[in-house]
Amino acid sequence: MLMSVKHTALSIVFLVVWSTGLIAEPKVVKVFPNGLPADAVKLPEDRIAKLKAANTDERIAYVAEPTLTLYPAPKDVATGCGVVICPGGGYNILAWNKEGIELAQWFNKIGVSAAVLKYRVPRRTPDIHHEPLQDVQRAIRLFRSMADEMRVDVNRVGVLGFSAGGHLTVMSGTKYDELAYPKSDAIDEISARPNFICPIYCAYLGNNYSDNKSELGDLVKITKETPPAFLAVTFDDVHRGVQSALLVAEYKKAGVPAEAHIYAKGGHGYGIRPTGNPVETWHHRLAEWLESSGWLTK
Repeated sequence: MLMSVKHTALSIVFLVVWSTGLIAEPKVVKVFPNGLPADAVKLPEDRIAKLKAANTDERIAYVAEPTLTLYPAPKDVATGCGVVICPGGGYNILAWNKEGIELAQWFNKIGVSAAVLKYRVPRRTPDIHHEPLQDVQRAIRLFRSMADEMRVDVNRVGVLGFSAGGHLTVMSGTKYDELAYPKSDAIDEISARPNFICPIYCAYLGNNYSDNKSELGDLVKITKETPPAFLAVTFDDVHRGVQSALLVAEYKKAGVPAEAHIYAKGGHGYGIRPTGNPVETWHHRLAEWLESSGWLTK
């Protein structure tokens, strides 16, 4: 009950600030202002033209230059917590509004600053997460470098992602000590380890990025240094529900805190939009977890 009252109050403050026009349009910054890593793959021009033509506000089909869209929490409600958001889309597109912007705006309501990562799509290499991993590692460092502007504590920066973005989120929490690209400036000296991760209806946790088997793949290695995790998924989401449960079991073996909400039904790809199923409240459970874990303590 106390959590509900607190979040309602924060939402009212946010809406008042928004309605008075004190919140500017979100700032967009380049993830690699000095140029992409040398191994960046360039697609054929004819394919680029077709992909650009397919871009919409909801579905971004082509990204060559990764960016962060910044949503600092309003001063009156900022808690010092920050999250880099990775929209899903099979590493082929980005579900930009549903799994990016809408989450950032919701995070602001509970005092969390957010940055939506526009990572490179579509898939360029057989290791389909490689270039997006470069993007998210740099994004975490860049986010921390803007701590004052974003009103965040560098020790309370997490990553949240949906579907393929959930896979990227797991990779950010397990591969942070493996530099995915050559250093280019002082920002690359900053830690890329998230303080917590939130894989939501996470995809591709099986071998060869499979969702079709109840097993975890070789890429998923949980150790005592892996950041704490919050997961939400549905049991009827192919084998993703089982894979998330197995991921939590690995967390238990490593002695690292994790919380998972596996709802009976709801499928895949709902973001925080109403569905008529209990899974539509998963983000409220996330707010409770963030609070109880101390990430929202000013």
